[in-house]
Amino acid sequence: MIRVLLTRAGLVLAGALTATLATAAPAAAHGADAPDGTDYRTAITSVTPARPGLSVRVVEAGARLQLTNTGDAAVEVLGYSGEPYLRVGPDGVYENLRSPATYLNRTLAGDTKLPAEADPAAAPDWRRVDDSATVRWHDQRALWRESAPPPQVRAAPDREHRVRDWVVPLRAGGEPAEIRGTLDWVPPPDAYPWWAGAVVGLLAVGALGLLPARSAAGGRALAGLGALLVAGGLAAVVFTVGREVDAGARGVGGLLTGLLAGQVWALLTGLGAIAAGVYALARRPAAEFALALAGACLALFAGVANAAVFARAVAPVPWPGTTARLLVALVLVAGAGAAAAGALRLHAASRQRTPTTAPTPS
Repeated sequence: MIRVLLTRAGLVLAGALTATLATAAPAAAHGADAPDGTDYRTAITSVTPARPGLSVRVVEAGARLQLTNTGDAAVEVLGYSGEPYLRVGPDGVYENLRSPATYLNRTLAGDTKLPAEADPAAAPDWRRVDDSATVRWHDQRALWRESAPPPQVRAAPDREHRVRDWVVPLRAGGEPAEIRGTLDWVPPPDAYPWWAGAVVGLLAVGALGLLPARSAAGGRALAGLGALLVAGGLAAVVFTVGREVDAGARGVGGLLTGLLAGQVWALLTGLGAIAAGVYALARRPAAEFALALAGACLALFAGVANAAVFARAVAPVPWPGTTARLLVALVLVAGAGAAAAGALRLHAASRQRTPTTAPTPS
């Protein structure tokens, strides 16, 4: 029975990993290239002149700018040669097919090949791309796209540096306007202490699986593992929701749409870990199997998948980087620790249930 459960757990994990890899490629192909973290902090300092209904914010850890215009007049974002690039107004969002920025800004790297019709001097050729009042785009003026850091960073990498002040020109109601902001280098944290702490924590949690399951200590260990897995699942859900908020999701509907479209596996593993933890707290049959499977999924899809924050100063959430790292560390400790403890308890139960072979009479 135990061997069958472990086989099914492996099949579930393999299927989930395959589905994740299969769905990741189409998402990336549509420009879903939000970074898992960065060492460059993009901030908006002003939008001038202020207009009713016009707001701009930084999303996706600085990878994109988001402009919302609920006013009566359309607002245009100008491209790198001063040509009309985007238009946002009461009738939706439009992009100018003649603007080189339309193609360069489709990826974070800005390496899209320009088509022959891209000509900033040509009359705009507007194409409607959305019926909302919000547009998000990569803007090279607010990013550092070189592979090597700026010279001042290379000279003193342990200090914050102002890389540049940037400006994105607008045309609002036919009048000039602009978005002003800053781009700063922030020294990344040392990832080693975070990984070391996570490994020590998960080993300590996993060691709880060595306690005899039928003893009083083993019963308390099962309850502790269930509670820890609930905490890890909650941390995963909070981090996942934070990523969508940082990506620009607005309202409950927008949040749910973003979660289901781009963060579904992390969300499901977080919710599954909560359910498995409650199941273990109730000391239901096969609680060890639930701990092992849910813990492994949690560690893989919500822990390892977000572990880049250990080595990045700016995390893709609307909180300080330290908070993001604590959440991911908790996910890893709870998930991997519960998986190891559950597997050890399953192994011990399997050995106890294996019948001993009677000696053959001579």
